[in-house]
Amino acid sequence: MLVLFETPAGFALFKVLDEGKLSKVEDLWKDFSSADKARQVVKLKAFSKFENTSEALEAATLLIDSKPSKGLRKFLKAHCSGETLAVSDSKLGNIIKEKLKIDCVHNNAVMELMRGVRAQLTELIAGLQVQDLAPMSLGLSHSLSRFKLKFSADKVDTMVIQAIGLLDDLDKELNTYAMRVREWYGWHFPELAKIVQDNILYAKAVKLMGYRSNAAKLDFSEILPEEVETELKDAAMISMGTEVSELDLMNIKELCDQVLSLSEYRAQLYDYLKNRMNTIAPNLTALVGELVGARLISHGGSLLNLAKQPGSTVQILGAEKALFRALKTKHATPKYGLIYHASLIGKAAPKLKGKISRSLASKAALAIRVDALGDGQDNSMGVENYQKLEARLRNLEGRELGHHAGSAKGKPKIEVYDKDRKKGAAGLITAAKAYNPAADSVLGKTTPSKTEKPVAEVPVAEDKKEKKKKKRKADDEDMPDGNGNVEPIVEEPAKKERKKKKKHSADDAEVVAAVENEDAGDKKKRKRKHAEEEETEVPSEKKEKKKKKKSKD
Repeated sequence: MLVLFETPAGFALFKVLDEGKLSKVEDLWKDFSSADKARQVVKLKAFSKFENTSEALEAATLLIDSKPSKGLRKFLKAHCSGETLAVSDSKLGNIIKEKLKIDCVHNNAVMELMRGVRAQLTELIAGLQVQDLAPMSLGLSHSLSRFKLKFSADKVDTMVIQAIGLLDDLDKELNTYAMRVREWYGWHFPELAKIVQDNILYAKAVKLMGYRSNAAKLDFSEILPEEVETELKDAAMISMGTEVSELDLMNIKELCDQVLSLSEYRAQLYDYLKNRMNTIAPNLTALVGELVGARLISHGGSLLNLAKQPGSTVQILGAEKALFRALKTKHATPKYGLIYHASLIGKAAPKLKGKISRSLASKAALAIRVDALGDGQDNSMGVENYQKLEARLRNLEGRELGHHAGSAKGKPKIEVYDKDRKKGAAGLITAAKAYNPAADSVLGKTTPSKTEKPVAEVPVAEDKKEKKKKKRKADDEDMPDGNGNVEPIVEEPAKKERKKKKKHSADDAEVVAAVENEDAGDKKKRKRKHAEEEETEVPSEKKEKKKKKKSKD
């Protein structure tokens, strides 16, 4: 019976000298209490040394997944023919038995035997010292921990960071070159810029057409739609552009070649980035897309650094300048950064973008941690969270609609049109109502009731005639008779009283006015007298003053 033991330096095969001691598992540890006793139980038969650290890491990682490496299979074929092999992993033993046809054993006695061999390993393997084994174990453990954190060639996110940076640079260059083509060729055919909006199609049309006079002879069906093609040909016939030389046109076509080659390379780079993102971060890609996921990784520095960030940081990643400006000025902080360009936030209404960005950032933080530290390679978690977020978005939109409709629970209340019809019933509970024409409101002549008397309509012409007759009678009364005498008109007593009152009021007004005039005249006379007295007083005072001065002198 042979024992397979894995060490940081290589694989070791030990021959069990006394298999009878394996029956007493409880006392087996006593046989490995010292090196001499251990040599009586097992003996080293063969040893396969690792050539370098990468080979040791590859073998160790395969053993973690219960798979034998290529070197281990060769080693076992050479030394285990016709022998029973004791292994520490039952899954590894099954694979060895299937592929190499070697009988394998795994039980409690084998595990206790492994513990004894591990305790006396440096004594059983000649040339392997403790001071050599310790750094080997430390280096291999570090390599394994890095592999568990997905620091492998397939999970290197540096390629994604470089690819997304190059993609952004290509977009800028393509835009600059395309605008230069439009400005340059616009001197010859300025109308083409409005007809063909796409930059790539514009460059293809310029390269195919050359001079605008060639447009009528060429077929643009492979590049442009029929409507755009006819519009282009019509505009070329009446273009207001200037003529250009052959040398100018040749340089313009070379610039068009540059634009087309850059666009093709950008498409290839996008496909490469898409494949790398699906390999490195499949769950993040399922949630936010390839470009947004790659920009998040690039902004965070690496996938592992991004996995250390909370969801609130992932939400505003890329909007740091706006965040610190808002904190400084005590304004509202931004609700989203690079994550704004995700498809879910684009679907949301403007009022709901903040809520969806917060939910998406929290799910994206979980997806990043699964991609960076998890063992799974599928995107099931990302797809599941994407569906949950879509359901939440629909729920929020329905709640908004219900709020606008006026219901309290968030759902619009829809009343049934016909209350007599049951839900899901084919017929009506009551008979159908007949149409009642009497209920209609009709504008027309109203018929008078029996109790009401008909009002006689007085024509307007008769009223005018009666007025004229009354005037004529009044004129006849004022006319003199045949002797030339006018009949006196007898006034009524009420009219006489009114005239008397008017006369008395007029007399009273005249008296009041006369009194007022007298008072005003008296006032004017008094003012004049007062002024004359002052004038007479002033020269007398002056004379008295002169006399006093002379007496003093």
